[in-house]
Amino acid sequence: MMDMTKPAPAHLAPSELAYVPFVSVHNMMRLVNAMGAETFMAELAAYIEADFKRWPEFDKSPRVASHVPGGVIELMPTADAELYGFKYVNGHPKNTKTGHQTVTAFGVLSEVSNGYPVLLTEMTLLTALRTAATSALVAKYLAPKGAEVMAMIGNGAQCEFQALGFRALTGITRLRLYDIDPKATEKARRNLEGQGFQITACKSGQEAVEGAQVITTCTADKQYATILTDNMVGAGQHINAIGGDCPGKTELHRDILSRAEIFVEYPEQTRIEGEIQQLAKDHPVTELWQVMRGEAPGRIDDKQLTLFDSVGFAIEDFSALRFLRDKVAGTDYAEPLDMLADPDDPRDLFGMVTRARG
Repeated sequence: MMDMTKPAPAHLAPSELAYVPFVSVHNMMRLVNAMGAETFMAELAAYIEADFKRWPEFDKSPRVASHVPGGVIELMPTADAELYGFKYVNGHPKNTKTGHQTVTAFGVLSEVSNGYPVLLTEMTLLTALRTAATSALVAKYLAPKGAEVMAMIGNGAQCEFQALGFRALTGITRLRLYDIDPKATEKARRNLEGQGFQITACKSGQEAVEGAQVITTCTADKQYATILTDNMVGAGQHINAIGGDCPGKTELHRDILSRAEIFVEYPEQTRIEGEIQQLAKDHPVTELWQVMRGEAPGRIDDKQLTLFDSVGFAIEDFSALRFLRDKVAGTDYAEPLDMLADPDDPRDLFGMVTRARG
């Protein structure tokens, strides 16, 4: 039997085609800290915006979801003419009770021409970064001009990333925080004060939205909920609703939707998973790619109530994978992973196995 603790003999060593660049959690943290989270998200947002502006070039479909006891497991694929990408992601709100993350993810980017992966990466951190980058990018088009104050209702794992993304792209510097768990708010307050934000910890959602030009809702429970009621939301505000992401989970009262201008990533998915699952299937919405291409208006006046009904779409993950591939190329942030079988004769896979006996 081959001793797996020893390197393979030279004649059996993997070829260059066997290796795929792999970005671990450790190396992702190194890269984010080296760049700075705000710079990372600002540069990532530029990739997302570029891909939204070429939206018709992509294969698109709602993500494939398997609803399991206590959560959901999803695959999110897309491709253009050159690259194919997918993300595996779960959402299990009760995981924190057992010391697990609510959301974990990994992703792969491959070349369409031969199907070979060119990047394998953790995406738990990368998803948090791309979600915040997308929210802040959309706010550039939809938030009131000169907005400085954001209410954050839901102060869990995504909270700090949202705050930093909004500061990097829109200039938000003051935050009003609320969570049903005071420990989550205290965690967020501690982290964000350390990043230079002005923080107000609030005792209710109503208190949090007072004086805020932007309202971000980001709660975890997979159920119909009313985080915002109609009386809490005034004219001219922008709502960044990122908690609703599956059938049967919403955060906003239906009356808010009826008077807001609603912007979505991919209607076919958002009507299943987003806030607009509460509305008729033909309720009018505006697709963000059209706004970014100048084919549809974003915010049109100071009194307009705008809503980004965010559920997360595969093209955003594709952009993140593409961005990361460019960033780690030629660096030590990616390590070669012996992942692909590469026999001397492509037709003799079995022969490669038998020769490995040594």
